[in-house]
Amino acid sequence: MKITRLVILFNYRKIILGAVISLILFLLSFQVDSRDWILFLRIISALILLNIIASVAASYILYDKSDLYELNNLKGIVDWNKTEKAVLIHASFDPLSTHLEKKYPNLHLTVCDIYGNRHEHESGINVSKKLFPPNDKEIRISPDKLPFEDGSQDIILAVTAVHEILDHEKRVLFFKEAKRVVKKGGFIIISEQFRDVTNFIFFNIGAFHFLSRKQWEKAIYSAGLEISENKKITPFADMLVIRNN
Repeated sequence: MKITRLVILFNYRKIILGAVISLILFLLSFQVDSRDWILFLRIISALILLNIIASVAASYILYDKSDLYELNNLKGIVDWNKTEKAVLIHASFDPLSTHLEKKYPNLHLTVCDIYGNRHEHESGINVSKKLFPPNDKEIRISPDKLPFEDGSQDIILAVTAVHEILDHEKRVLFFKEAKRVVKKGGFIIISEQFRDVTNFIFFNIGAFHFLSRKQWEKAIYSAGLEISENKKITPFADMLVIRNN
């Protein structure tokens, strides 16, 4: 529940607003005489409340009960025991690097925080850093200019981070840089929620925070890369495996 609690903390204003609106509509239903209006107000009130509950449940399934941070989906694709150098990119929230370093002590992992992402100034960020302290070796980067030599890394891994690159051209530059940095035959692995029907149903307008599948494909293909595998993590998130051929 650690990460779900953080999701609630980051979105508590929206949750409170939704709950207040739901309560107001329910109370208003007692002030009208029309049965149709009573039914309408109570249905809308219930739907708002159900949406809040559904979004929290979906967050729990995605962040605390799925393979998102376990990376078991990569079995048969990546052998971490034989991987020498990897880059982990996050957006001010890093629950993964310590786990990877403990599990694979021979892995040379560089942890990068995207500079200027939307989470930097959120009220919950200090709490998240207490639960998941920043890696001692973490560096801050501009994602359109990666500070690594050509062909120096086996893997670039980004979990729910690259959607923080808001400009399409900068996303293309990120993938071009990733292509430059990763060895031939190496991998660029992106795990993200998509702006799709499922996420709209469970997260409502929060789905606008993410990119559509077409936007991801356009950025990746524009950088001269191709998606070799698309693995479903949960109904709410996908893992895009891109091999640098």
